[in-house]
Amino acid sequence: MGKGGMSQGEKEDGEEVNMAAWLLGVNTLKIQPLELPSLGPYDVLVRMKAVGVCGSDVHFLKTLRCADSVVKEPMVIGHECAGVIEKVGSEVKTLVPGDRVALESGISCWQCDYCKGGRYNLCPKSKGLGSPPVHGCLANQLVHPADLCFKLPDNVSLEEGAMCEPLSVGVHACRRANIGPETNVLIMGSGPIGLVTMLAARAFGAPRIVIVDVDDYRLSVAKKLGADNIVKVSTNLQDIAEEVEKIQKAMGTGIDVSFDCAGFNKTMSTALSATRSGGKVCLLGMGHHDMTVPLTPAAAREVDVLGVFRYKNTWPLCLEFLRSGKIDVKPLITHRFGFSQKEVEEAFETSARGGTAIKVMFNL
Repeated sequence: MGKGGMSQGEKEDGEEVNMAAWLLGVNTLKIQPLELPSLGPYDVLVRMKAVGVCGSDVHFLKTLRCADSVVKEPMVIGHECAGVIEKVGSEVKTLVPGDRVALESGISCWQCDYCKGGRYNLCPKSKGLGSPPVHGCLANQLVHPADLCFKLPDNVSLEEGAMCEPLSVGVHACRRANIGPETNVLIMGSGPIGLVTMLAARAFGAPRIVIVDVDDYRLSVAKKLGADNIVKVSTNLQDIAEEVEKIQKAMGTGIDVSFDCAGFNKTMSTALSATRSGGKVCLLGMGHHDMTVPLTPAAAREVDVLGVFRYKNTWPLCLEFLRSGKIDVKPLITHRFGFSQKEVEEAFETSARGGTAIKVMFNL
């Protein structure tokens, strides 16, 4: 599948021009035409209906980069999405026009050792929607592999379908850490990823969850969504020892697994110190590229450090959690916008400001 490119005006045959939100430069988004690639035999054409704004999208808008990914040319943004099938390729047998689907955003090569071994999220040739230089999904229509489109249960909305992407990060993290009914969980950061990780940990059976943040509002949301306890902390490294005591007291028992959903020196240092001997710390957040953390004391207590990158084989489980009601992501969607130039700009400004915004959603 190619990236496509810009076309001007309406096509000669009168077909609809596919409009998309292009990232043209720092703080510059513009709705412009996007020419779709041809529909391959194993592809589907999806009309986008719900697209969420991720923190990485905001990073790209503000700085033209996120971690090691750099935007070097105009690119369509977005990767959290759900929509309705409009056309199917000649070899697609599992989907038909009219089906509502959630889209897994990463397209792997299926030929390398990582893909063959089932860890396709680590594929070096993986192409992710909205990850440069690949165009994203904030558009009227998208061509996508059929095997990465998952039919929504009747009682799951398109918005909830789009939420499968961030939820997948939490689900994959819980699998990596083997969360279960005997795992007490600490979560550093109550932003969108911290909150979906909390919801996933509860669905996996975690009996006690404590969530930590610097922001009172986000902590109050975590409490409403089911955190057993919340702890407000500072951004001051000198406060770590005192705050670790507060966190351990809030848990009331040993912390088996900590998820760092922020990824800063302080959050990782706190997680390593607070986790019980023999426990695990999972790093999801990407706040700091380089960190100085107390690894030696943690290693001496056999605290394992696990990396978490994206997800693999999570969409079916996410949809089952949503269908069964074990997870409710609807309260996370705090702001909604349509797909006009003004609303696209407002939506990203709203997400970037933070405040009461958790998940900003486009309804196309």
